[in-house]
Amino acid sequence: MKNKKILLFNTIKYLKLTQIFFRVFYVARDQIRQYINFTYDLHIPSSTTKLTFKKSILFVNSFNNNTFKFLNKPHTFEETINWNFPSYGKLWTYNLTYFDYLNQEDISKKEGIEIINDFIDQSNHIKDGLEPFPISLRGINWIKFLVRHIINDQNINDSLYAQYQILMDNLEYHLLGNHLLENGFSLLFGAYYFQDEKLYTKAKKILTDELEEQVLKDGAHFELSPMYHQIMLFRALECINLVQNNSWNNQELLKLLISKAEIMLRWLNAITYENGDIPLLNDSANSIAPTTKQLNDYAGTLQITNYCQPAVSNYQLNESGYRKIKKKRYECIVDVGNIGPDYIPGHAHSDTFNFELYIDGKPFIVDTGLSTYETNKRRIVERSTVSHNTVQLEDLDQSEVWSGFRVANRAYIVNMEETDCLIEAMHDGYKKRLDALHQRKFLFENNKISIVDTIISKKSYSAIARLHFSPGIEPLIVEDGILVDKVKIKVQNTKLKLQGYNYAPEFNKLEKAKMLEIPFTKKLEIEIIL
Repeated sequence: MKNKKILLFNTIKYLKLTQIFFRVFYVARDQIRQYINFTYDLHIPSSTTKLTFKKSILFVNSFNNNTFKFLNKPHTFEETINWNFPSYGKLWTYNLTYFDYLNQEDISKKEGIEIINDFIDQSNHIKDGLEPFPISLRGINWIKFLVRHIINDQNINDSLYAQYQILMDNLEYHLLGNHLLENGFSLLFGAYYFQDEKLYTKAKKILTDELEEQVLKDGAHFELSPMYHQIMLFRALECINLVQNNSWNNQELLKLLISKAEIMLRWLNAITYENGDIPLLNDSANSIAPTTKQLNDYAGTLQITNYCQPAVSNYQLNESGYRKIKKKRYECIVDVGNIGPDYIPGHAHSDTFNFELYIDGKPFIVDTGLSTYETNKRRIVERSTVSHNTVQLEDLDQSEVWSGFRVANRAYIVNMEETDCLIEAMHDGYKKRLDALHQRKFLFENNKISIVDTIISKKSYSAIARLHFSPGIEPLIVEDGILVDKVKIKVQNTKLKLQGYNYAPEFNKLEKAKMLEIPFTKKLEIEIIL
C-alpha cells in the first residue's frame, strides 16, 4: 500500500470544490458550536396537512417483539432500545434509526407509535440517528406510517419538523451522490406533509439538479451499483406516489420524476437476469433494495406505463459502461466502463472488465458480492481486483481502492470497439505504475464465449486472470482446462489453480465457493463452451 498521504492526495484531487468547501465548513462550524455549547431544538411547533398515498412496497420484516434484525444480524433489547447501539457497526445503527420497519407488513399502529415515542424521548442522547442521512430515510418512513394509520400526533409532528430543520442545516453537499439525492427526496415528503415552502424550494432544487446529473442517458444511476439503482428508483416512485395523489404546488415535479423513473426502469429491466436476479456489481447485495419485480409492479400501480420492459437486444446499456449479451442458453453482463463519477467513487470496486455469466437461468460465474461496509480487511478484499473476474498485474489493483469508501488513482477505458457479438476494450489502470495496458476481447457465439486478454507492455509482468464460480459448482481440472458438468472452459495453460473463496450474496453472509486462477504473461485465450 502506498504512503497514506499520497493516497489521500490522489483521492482528494478528484473531488468537486463543493465537496471540499462543505467538508471544511462543517468541521469548522462543529468546532465553533462545541465551544459555544450549541444544540438544536428537538421540538418545533408545526402544522400538518392530510396526505393521500396509494399502496407502496412493504419492507421485509426486521422487527418483532423488541428484536431487530438488520444485515442478517439480530439483537433483542430487553428493556429499552439503545438507539446508539454500537456492537454491529454504524450501518446496523443507521438501519435501526431508519425506521423501515414501520412499513413492514405485520407491525401494529400501537407498536409503531411506541417505538417512535421512545426515539423522541431519547433524542437528546442520540448520535448517529440525528445525522442527515438517517433523518432523510426516517422522515419518509414516519410520514408514510402516520398517513397510513391516520395519526395526527402533535408531539411526533413537532419532533419530525425539528429533524427536518436539522437536515436543512446539514445537507450532504460534502458527499453528493445518492446521499444528497436522498436528502432531496425526503425534503419533498417533509414539504408536502408540513406544507412548508422552504423545504419545498430546497427539495425542488436538489431533485432537479441531482436527477439530471445522477441518472445517465441510458437510465443507470451514475454510481453504477444495481442495488443503489433499485433504491434510488424506489425513492423516485415514492415521490411520484406523493405528488401524483396530492395537489399541492400544482404537482410541478411530476413530469420530471416520471421521466426519470421511466428510463431508470428500462435500464433496470435490461440489466436484470431473466430469473429476477441483479448482477452484484460494485456495492450490491441481495435483500436490501426492492426487487425488480416489485418495482415494476409498483410502477404499474402508479400507472407509469411508458417504460415497457424491453428485450435486451433492443435496449442499449451505453453510458453506464455495462453490456448485456443474451443468447438462447446464457446471459452475460460485462463491465467495460469507468468506475463511476470521479468525485464520488465510494461504492466502486476495482473491477474493470469484470463479467458475470448465467447459464440456463442459473448463476455460473459471479461477482463475489458485498458483505460489509466496515473499514476492515474484508471490505478491502471485496473491492479489490482479486475478487473480480478480470486480470490482475503484479498483485496490484487496477484502481487504487483503499479505506472503506475511497479510490485514489483509477483505471479509465482508453479504447473500445463493439458489434452485436464482439466487445473489445482497453484500460490504463496499470499505465502509471507499470507502463502497461490491459486489453480484453469478448466474442459471443450461440454456444461459446471467447475471451482474449492481452497485456501491452515492453516488459513481461506476472498476470493472473480469475473466474469465480457460483456456490455449489464443482469445477474439475482436465488436460486442457476446466470441466463443469457439460460446460467446458478451455485454457491452453498447465498451471491452472483451483482454490476456495468466500461468496457474499448479502451483508454478513458468506458462502464457500471455488475460484480458478490462470497465470500468464503477455496473452491469454479462454473459451467457455456450452
